[in-house]
Amino acid sequence: MTAHPAPRRALVVTAHPDDTEFCVAGTVMRWTAAGAEVTYCVLTDGDNGGYDTALPRQSIGPLRRAEQRAAAGYTGVREVRFLGHPDGRLEPTMELRRDIVRVIRQVRPEVVVLPSPEINWARIADTHPDHRAAGEAALRAVYPDARNPFAHPELAALGLEAWEVSEIWLIMGPTPNRFVDVTDLFERKLAALRLHTSQTAHLDDLKVLLHRWQTEHAVAGGLPEGRLAEAFQVVRLG
Repeated sequence: MTAHPAPRRALVVTAHPDDTEFCVAGTVMRWTAAGAEVTYCVLTDGDNGGYDTALPRQSIGPLRRAEQRAAAGYTGVREVRFLGHPDGRLEPTMELRRDIVRVIRQVRPEVVVLPSPEINWARIADTHPDHRAAGEAALRAVYPDARNPFAHPELAALGLEAWEVSEIWLIMGPTPNRFVDVTDLFERKLAALRLHTSQTAHLDDLKVLLHRWQTEHAVAGGLPEGRLAEAFQVVRLG
């Protein structure tokens, strides 16, 4: 699926810093190389994460923001927005929906990439409650909120007009239908992920794990032996 045309503008919504690098960085690199404007919207600062107990907890959020900005820049993404909602306690509240709608109406993307709100029992380690909450909130923000001119009137009062997203790309879901070949981008994807040092510096087997996951996606997508892929469920809206 490497020949699938890149969108002009795309928004990637994730729960935590590093979610994008684990799941979609190869696809993002293909898009930015083709001239797409990609914006990251990270709902939490990931301040409950990390493995180094010597680091003061109050330093984790700023550190993870810096890591995400560095990884985004490496993949060609110039804009990262952090919404600052509580890590580990994310819920699809109306407040969170409104905050995502604000970003959608500002960025005006054709495509929104978001976590699947469904549980994938085959890959339960991917199904963090924050991921599912982020997916549910982002899905509701895309449809119906962002396109409804009467939803969140406080945003309309700021001049943010309704916007219709054309496609959503679900990640970490149980029923993917698009597999993007990222074989030639694997080392760059791995390098972007390693920029999240607070999360990955202790993982000696990170390359092996990432290679295995991308191989599983490629096999599921029917790609030739030896290829690596990222997996999505693509849904057209309207």
